[in-house]
Amino acid sequence: MSRTSSLQARGAFSSLRYRRTRDRMVELVLLACGLVAVFATVAIVFILVRESLGFFDHVSLRDFLTDTTWTPLFDDAHYGILPLVSGTLTVTGVALLVAIPLGTLIAIYLSEFAPHRLREAVKPVLELLGAVPTVVYGYFALLIVTPVLQKIIPGLPGFNMLSAGLVIGLMIVPYVASVGEDAMRAVPRYMREGSYAMGATRLQTALRVVVPGAFSGLAAAYILGISRAVGETMILAVAAGMQPNLTFNPLEPAATITAFIVQVALGDLPHGSLGYQTIFAAGLTLCLLTLFFNILGHLLRKRFRQAY
Repeated sequence: MSRTSSLQARGAFSSLRYRRTRDRMVELVLLACGLVAVFATVAIVFILVRESLGFFDHVSLRDFLTDTTWTPLFDDAHYGILPLVSGTLTVTGVALLVAIPLGTLIAIYLSEFAPHRLREAVKPVLELLGAVPTVVYGYFALLIVTPVLQKIIPGLPGFNMLSAGLVIGLMIVPYVASVGEDAMRAVPRYMREGSYAMGATRLQTALRVVVPGAFSGLAAAYILGISRAVGETMILAVAAGMQPNLTFNPLEPAATITAFIVQVALGDLPHGSLGYQTIFAAGLTLCLLTLFFNILGHLLRKRFRQAY
């Protein structure tokens, strides 16, 4: 009897040790996956900073930030990043004016008003918009949206930031709507029931209870949309004109940071030349711009949580 108990104890101990070893291996695999993401981010920042330092050895940071002309590929070269930043911010602003209201309204409808069958049918179709290649959106902006806008706005150039921004906004609507709808559905049911018990309508509950309660997730959706708009390339390369003009008028053509990077990366500039290094300085600027928007969203979310 004692021998049987001893064998059972050994078997239980061996099984426990196996489970612990297996759990430890799973933890190590997950840790390795997390470290890969961290390593990739650090490597990207390191490359951008290293190559940008070579650029700033020849161009002063003051000229880079204050010069209003960007002509790094001309004989009379100027390296002011402001025209690219203005184009990026203008297109992003137009896109957000489309994506945030439309995406939020779609998220509210799918979360609070749509029947279950309709929601299950609409949401996958909506998310399919995110799978369309961006170059297709670019030609859609150039060949369909721009001609329509030219009928509404006479004299609108064939290449302009307005049509590109509108199409980018349409492209990022699925991101805002999908993430926003998930955030709203995560709001506890008792908050809705308490609002209904106080006599509020479904619309009042959605706007005054659910939306504030899901603001953390909505902020994440907005930041995702901003990052997607700032980093968009092909739509702008096709429809915006790729002309580095210092303007915030969406009716004019302009270039963005990403469009310039594509323009130079596909050219014949030798590796290590000053013109080639401009793409790393522009990329570092884009990285810092995206980081700024993420920090701003985090602070806004934190402040709103405290107020709420």
